Amino acid sequence: MNLSLVLTVIGDDRPGIVGQLSAAISKHDGNWLQSSMLHLSGKFAGIVCVDIKEERLDALKAELGALPGLRINAEVSKGTAAVSGRHLTLTLVGHDRIGIVLEVSYVLAKHAVNVEELNTHTTSAPMSAEILFHATAELTASPSLDTRALVYDLEQISNDLVVDITLGEAIHR
Repeated sequence: MNLSLVLTVIGDDRPGIVGQLSAAISKHDGNWLQSSMLHLSGKFAGIVCVDIKEERLDALKAELGALPGLRINAEVSKGTAAVSGRHLTLTLVGHDRIGIVLEVSYVLAKHAVNVEELNTHTTSAPMSAEILFHATAELTASPSLDTRALVYDLEQISNDLVVDITLGEAIHR
């Protein structure tokens, strides 16, 4: 029986981390399905989903745990069916300040909108050199979502946070 294994990986960034991970996974006949990895403030941070035979799971976990300089958490996923319903995209740009993600995530949760993927970063504004906060998100919601109410609530916090928020329906997923 095959299992879906989700790995979270963190350590000081250096060349070869992805190679070490993929070598260990391949050695135990694991299939690297999906991942997201990046350099954050001198650290390597990654999430990997691996398909692996149940009888190879413990050996893979042991090998991953022995990789030097990395903290790796491995959890078997029970897996859920693909989310049906509406697929939305959200973009946000505004002056950086504490609480932007909190306010937006609160409104999304209030409307039972699930965050499938969230990417954020900061940049320097071209004219003023103030720090701008950027976020993009892929969202899912029930087909009965009241989009007007969601947009209204997002616009209310948009005014409070002095940010531009755009919500759109995703055509392809």
